[in-house]
Amino acid sequence: MARAGQNAAVPAEPGGRAPGGSAPVRRRRNAEQTRQALLDVAIGRFARDGYSSTTVRDIADEAGVNVALINRYFTSKEGLFEACLAAAVTDLRRESDNTSVAAVAPAMAHRIASSAHDGRLPDMLLLLLRSSGDGRADAIRRDFVHTITERMATAAGGHPPGDRAALLRAQILLAAALGMTLLRSSMGVQPLVAATEQDLTEPLSDLVAVLLRPGEA
Repeated sequence: MARAGQNAAVPAEPGGRAPGGSAPVRRRRNAEQTRQALLDVAIGRFARDGYSSTTVRDIADEAGVNVALINRYFTSKEGLFEACLAAAVTDLRRESDNTSVAAVAPAMAHRIASSAHDGRLPDMLLLLLRSSGDGRADAIRRDFVHTITERMATAAGGHPPGDRAALLRAQILLAAALGMTLLRSSMGVQPLVAATEQDLTEPLSDLVAVLLRPGEA
């Protein structure tokens, strides 16, 4: 038993080796913290390296937990990947709820500009854009894009449900925003990479005005 004032040994994550062995000591986390740590690492790994090139051991080692915990919390590598996609979809879809046409350009400008300071956003986008070779994962991605662009088309007003032309224009707008984010985060194209939120709002507003024009009443 540790004396008062003496640091007690930190137990390993469940399934790991006890402190004092040859393996590095792993700090105890509760289940939710461990699950979130695995998700955060996996999103980055899958986004940058792709599904096939990423191993569960890579993810567990970077997260600092025992690899067996991936099966405990996500059943399998496939289950972890689906959880990553679900997290990306939830995060990006949240900001599209109740969005008016007037708010589309400022919201896009904010998200694109924030990518310079928030590494998580490019990873989220790359995860959604990178093909995994898994039919279920690709279906989740397609559903996300369809849902977001349907909301954009509906926000424009005057379009009947399922208006193909309005949906196409909304998809072109989303593609432009995704392309801008990827150019900023991966290619360093100037002046795009140095553009501020204010710099981006005006040209995006012009694009929104052209593509999300109201339909005929």
